[in-house]
Amino acid sequence: MKPYNQWRPHPWHGLEVGEEAPAVVNAYIEITPFDVVKYEVDKATGYLRVDRPQRSSAHMPTLYGFVPRTYCGPRVGALAGQDIPGDKDPLDICVFSERPIARSEVLMSARVIGGLRMIDGGEADDKIIAVLASDNLWGHARELEDLPHVMVERLVHYFSTYKWVPGQAHKVDIQAVYKHEQAYEVIKAAHADYLEHFGESDLQVDI
Repeated sequence: MKPYNQWRPHPWHGLEVGEEAPAVVNAYIEITPFDVVKYEVDKATGYLRVDRPQRSSAHMPTLYGFVPRTYCGPRVGALAGQDIPGDKDPLDICVFSERPIARSEVLMSARVIGGLRMIDGGEADDKIIAVLASDNLWGHARELEDLPHVMVERLVHYFSTYKWVPGQAHKVDIQAVYKHEQAYEVIKAAHADYLEHFGESDLQVDI
């Protein structure tokens, strides 16, 4: 990893995708499985901002954050279907870890093993699925099939229901659960969308 200057880098724009991307990427964690409040990075400052308390009683099944220097723009949208735009946010990532990690605002190396193709309010909002690369139990995983099925099932259930409000139309649709090859393509598309939207920098990584 390249050294940074004396100032704290912005986690979206100032960190690398990862030297081994798209197989192993950097994941900046915003939410842990212990949080009952949704936090997300403030795009202007790079600090975590309180977005909203979680409406339901469900907890995020994994560590959750985003891949730096990615942007869900037209290329990510095109992978989801014709005339579907990206959600204009960094690419989300869910990271499994055997040991409980209760802190957010941490950076970790995450090995990509698959993803969820999610449409939220008509926009592509993919969720990359990964494992902590150095994890003693799950670090060997290379495919979703290397994890117990129930672990991925919990993710699908969580994202299928976490925005559901009784009496209101449901806007979230999990279209597919895909393998690592498709996840790699989503990461490449999101990095290309980022470079097109925000421009080049000395942190560019070819993936």
